Amino acid sequence: MLKLQQPQQLVPSKIHSIFTSPVPQLTKSEKLNTSKRHFSANVQNEKPQEIRIAAVVCGNRTNETLVMMKSALIMSRTFTRFILFADENATSALNATVKFWPEDVLNHMSLDLRPITFPPEKAEEWKKLFKPCASQRLFLPSLLEDVDSVLYVDTDTLFLTSPLQIWEHFSKMNEMHMAALAPEHEDQSTGWYNRFARHPYYGNLGVNSGVMLMNLTRMRQFGWEKYVVPIYQEYKSKIVWGDQDIINIVFHFYAEKLYVYPCHYNYRPDHCMYMSVCKAAEDEGIKVLHGNRGSFHNKKQPAFKAIYSTIQQYSFGDNLQTLLDDMKRSLTETIHTNCGKIIDSLPKLLQI
Repeated sequence: MLKLQQPQQLVPSKIHSIFTSPVPQLTKSEKLNTSKRHFSANVQNEKPQEIRIAAVVCGNRTNETLVMMKSALIMSRTFTRFILFADENATSALNATVKFWPEDVLNHMSLDLRPITFPPEKAEEWKKLFKPCASQRLFLPSLLEDVDSVLYVDTDTLFLTSPLQIWEHFSKMNEMHMAALAPEHEDQSTGWYNRFARHPYYGNLGVNSGVMLMNLTRMRQFGWEKYVVPIYQEYKSKIVWGDQDIINIVFHFYAEKLYVYPCHYNYRPDHCMYMSVCKAAEDEGIKVLHGNRGSFHNKKQPAFKAIYSTIQQYSFGDNLQTLLDDMKRSLTETIHTNCGKIIDSLPKLLQI
């Protein structure tokens, strides 16, 4: 667990004045507006406990998103509402694919597709801040005014356990916490933020934004977007990782508002490419696999690509043991790589 830095009460001088006005209280209603872009599965009125997974889909991320959704659904029977902000091409492709998924799958999910929406001022600048549309996540509190909380994930993530295990961390937060993230690094010698960042960041090593629990109600009460825009203006020449850097800056100044969960909830190549540095994964298995830097698709990390391909090829309805066996078989071919050794964590996976 990342050691918390003592919260600092100061904010950058150029943006201080914007935080003095009160923030209006917003509704907590869980009823989502239906739009022309909304596809809802045929579900009964009485739904089981619900979790909400949000993601942003632009460019060539559609297939990746479908595999992410698939992993969530095969790992859990908890009703899952996917709230996806997607461009036109992704919207058509997602609807066209999901509607043909088996009925028993559709009966415990819904798909809410919404348009990409940025503040009209400098919309194109926000859209291109990092990866296409990635900074959309910064504006979810105002775009989802009728939603209390979401689990935001990058499209290049896979659930290797029930998403409910991540969702349950909401109940572990204290009354101050408005979000949860995993550390960016576990080791000072390889940390990016502590060695290269030219802007403030959270704690000693920063946090990674790929798997983020967001209590949107508390973020609205905090006035999240009144911080985001001026922080971007203040530090935009020093930001490298787009929205993640902005999130790090916010929680540098308000560390007490961030809950930090262990690295196995956001397991990346950095945790294994040189040596194993995620003790939580060794002890409890990998909960969420994050194939950042194209790890699911390129040849640099064959173990990550093997797991992605196995889930992509899995058919709904097949036995989960078949999936586990196929993963083991694929990973055996990558055992010569450092990350290939994560095969040791597989028996701890798929425990739903």
